[in-house]
Amino acid sequence: MPVRTRRWSDPKQPGDGLRVLICRYRPRALPKADETWDVWMKALAPSKELLARFQNGTIDWPEYRKGYLQEMAAQGEAPEAIEELAGRVRKGKTVTLLCSKSCEDEARCHRTPLKLLVEKAAVAR
Repeated sequence: MPVRTRRWSDPKQPGDGLRVLICRYRPRALPKADETWDVWMKALAPSKELLARFQNGTIDWPEYRKGYLQEMAAQGEAPEAIEELAGRVRKGKTVTLLCSKSCEDEARCHRTPLKLLVEKAAVAR
């Protein structure tokens, strides 16, 4: 599946395809000319409440992941955004999901379950 994950501050790599920022907030003090993404889909970011609970240690990774997946399944823009990315993947195009530069552990970041959601949606049709 051509879905990659990186941080927005990681250098662009050949074959990244569409680079999608999936953070709730745009990076502060970053000039628009220095943006490393092609499109910003903040609907694919966790809610600020869920992220705050994870970051302050109120919930652990499994609970955060579960909450994030529930948010993505809920009505709103997220299911349509996931389907839009899945459609690109079905056509053989690469999508790179970009999270915060402070999010160093890919295994404990919402970009990983989101990657699986996109891949699953891409093969569902």
